[in-house]
Amino acid sequence: MPLGAYIRRKVFDGQGLKKKRARARSRRPIKDEQKLAQVLAMLGQSRIANNLNQLAKMANLGTLPVLPDTERDIRRACVDVALMRRELLRALGHRTDVEPS
Repeated sequence: MPLGAYIRRKVFDGQGLKKKRARARSRRPIKDEQKLAQVLAMLGQSRIANNLNQLAKMANLGTLPVLPDTERDIRRACVDVALMRRELLRALGHRTDVEPS
């Protein structure tokens, strides 16, 4: 029992207390939201973003022999994955101003 409800019960001896309101039903996601959530989950499970980040890091360190075009493509792919993630989160109604952990 919340502290405020406990105090009201003790102070007013249980009289005049409001009846508990029925909880509002949580909104069921529409099919599009379910699909978006599935795509976001698949993107997270695929480890594509992590693998691209590792390739970009190796390219920056010089341990991955790549041409400038290859490095550019890897960087572009990283940006594309980040954009997909942000747009999927936005479509699902989540905040997108927080950096992923």
